[in-house]
Amino acid sequence: MKEQSTANSAPQYNKLITLVSIVVPVLVAVLFTVRLPNVAPLKFLPPIYASINALTALILIMAYIAIRQKKIKRHELLMKFAIALSLVFLVMYVAYHMTSDPTPYGGEGAIKYVYYFILISHILLSIGIIPMVLITYVRAISKRFADHKKIAVITFPIWLYIAITGVIVYLMIAPYY
Repeated sequence: MKEQSTANSAPQYNKLITLVSIVVPVLVAVLFTVRLPNVAPLKFLPPIYASINALTALILIMAYIAIRQKKIKRHELLMKFAIALSLVFLVMYVAYHMTSDPTPYGGEGAIKYVYYFILISHILLSIGIIPMVLITYVRAISKRFADHKKIAVITFPIWLYIAITGVIVYLMIAPYY
């Protein structure tokens, strides 16, 4: 009976997942239009949040290895850490953009198109990953492990791509800061 009640508890999160999945990207977009007056540009943040992306990628890989080795508690802790890192990244990223003018990419030729492809795919997938991570997480905490695994096999590579491309975008634009 406990299995049944746990399995049915996930729908209680659906509205919250939908709300967060809409509010976060809209809020980020709105905050990108805001410049904080009398606040020095936080120019030191990009290498820090790029490092957080790199660490997130590493943590995601470690969590994948942990679950493959049936180390469930380690996997759970690493995934919670990856979510926390993503939240810290987001706060820093928004803070930087609220205090600094956008940096135009200065590369030319084919590399410019590579940069914009990576950047645009990174941004679009970053928006789409929000509900995927939340649904994956809720299925895990609801002990719906078969359903969790079905979405985790999709969520993991996308989230890993986002983390890695975040570092690549930083490395490509860093000379133009």
